[in-house]
Amino acid sequence: MTDQQPSAPARAKSGPFTRGVEHVNEPHTDNFVVVGNHLVQHPELSLTAIGLAVHIQSLPAGAPVGIKALAAKFPEGEIRIASALRELEEHGYLARLKERLQSGRCVTRTVSYNKPRRTMLQAAAEPEPAREPEPQPEAARPVAELLAELRAYDSRLLLTERDVRRLSPAVETWLERGVAPTAVQRALTNDLPASPIKHPAAFLAHRLKEHLPPSLPAPKPLPAPAARPLPFQNCDGCDRVFRAPEPGRCRDCRTATTAA
Repeated sequence: MTDQQPSAPARAKSGPFTRGVEHVNEPHTDNFVVVGNHLVQHPELSLTAIGLAVHIQSLPAGAPVGIKALAAKFPEGEIRIASALRELEEHGYLARLKERLQSGRCVTRTVSYNKPRRTMLQAAAEPEPAREPEPQPEAARPVAELLAELRAYDSRLLLTERDVRRLSPAVETWLERGVAPTAVQRALTNDLPASPIKHPAAFLAHRLKEHLPPSLPAPKPLPAPAARPLPFQNCDGCDRVFRAPEPGRCRDCRTATTAA
């Protein structure tokens, strides 16, 4: 009579032997949590972040989920847990909201999402709307061209090349004072007299001199923008809210670490 070896546990029926995982699934009727594959198979989250998210989703409402409380449960340590919490925030599975109490003290309220917040994912996926091109200022035309075109408005304003050279400095003064070329032409051609203009160059020179607009005042310097306060951060040591340019530890935790 030979000894019989204990039978091995029944393997899930999955056809011929293949490499990889085999599942033995039994239904849960109590004490379970439903987690989406979008989280447990997330291609960008670390395993620490995925495991931490599953743990947080399994907790009852009101359970402490601060860095110190989580570090007391798991061996990863405060630094890795703080980094995993930031990953979950970036991908929309967690929000740590800063609230100010009536006493003036700031506290953190943690909200867990079993599906990533759509607003965050859409904001990351949607490209910024294309900006409309800003209107370009009117291209400055050569002064000689501006003066030569005056005859198109009234044939009495026909100028010779010598007249154009003599009037050009006065027109340039108008342009230097911020007057658009079209505005210069209107100033020279509006309200022309009904009588013949025997000397168009002298007539235009008089208008350019008498109607010369004043120089624009120098633009006032813009007031210096007020310094913005540093953003709120969650301390990686005590999970307390403090202001700092980057995540890390608050002053009390840094002092305690140095003293230790």
